[in-house]
Amino acid sequence: MTDQITTPREHAHPFVPYRPPRLDPAAGLRRGRELLQQLDSRRSVRFFAADPVPAEMIELAVAAANTAPSGAHHQPWKFVAVADPGIKRRIREAAEHEERINYEGGRLPEAWREALAPLETTSDKGYLEVVPWLVVVFAEKSTPRPDGSLRKNYYVNESVGIACGLFITALHAMGLATLTHTPNPMGFLTEILERPATERPYILFPVGYPAPDCEVPDLRRKPLAEALEYFPADRRD
Repeated sequence: MTDQITTPREHAHPFVPYRPPRLDPAAGLRRGRELLQQLDSRRSVRFFAADPVPAEMIELAVAAANTAPSGAHHQPWKFVAVADPGIKRRIREAAEHEERINYEGGRLPEAWREALAPLETTSDKGYLEVVPWLVVVFAEKSTPRPDGSLRKNYYVNESVGIACGLFITALHAMGLATLTHTPNPMGFLTEILERPATERPYILFPVGYPAPDCEVPDLRRKPLAEALEYFPADRRD
């Protein structure tokens, strides 16, 4: 297939040329395999070291998240980083309160309890105070304009989810660990972090280094044959 040659078009908004370097298939496959090998070693962690993490590492991870595609390029996310011990304690206490209702109070459906059993999770969220950083991601349902009106955002869940995936990837690339913690309900995060009504809490990320004695469940990821199908089944070109 030959490269298509197109003539310049008229645009209502500014456009700029996009000419990323084109890798030959061998080089592209090599980079892809290297990335897969790195990401395949990533695990969600619940045992963290208290060792400090430079703020620049958080900034780099959020900058990576900021490269995510989003509906209409509205980038409907806000990352709120917390290092203050007092605020981390308030978040832990509020999270554990909700989780005790979930685990001990029967709010979790039995099927969900059975699904969680192999992970041995409980209402104890002590790691929220151990880690040097908590990063709470808020999804912006709408964004205030300078004149006080609100701009509606689109595909918010999809956009924020992709950004969070890139955030996790960047943390792992820097040797950091995290966990996608989603206490339910999460309204206490809006209150503690004094967020506006146009936002809703999406994910709470504890961020730090794994503890020296950290353990994780011995899980197996879905094999490629179950994750990918070709259609028609005999076509791979």
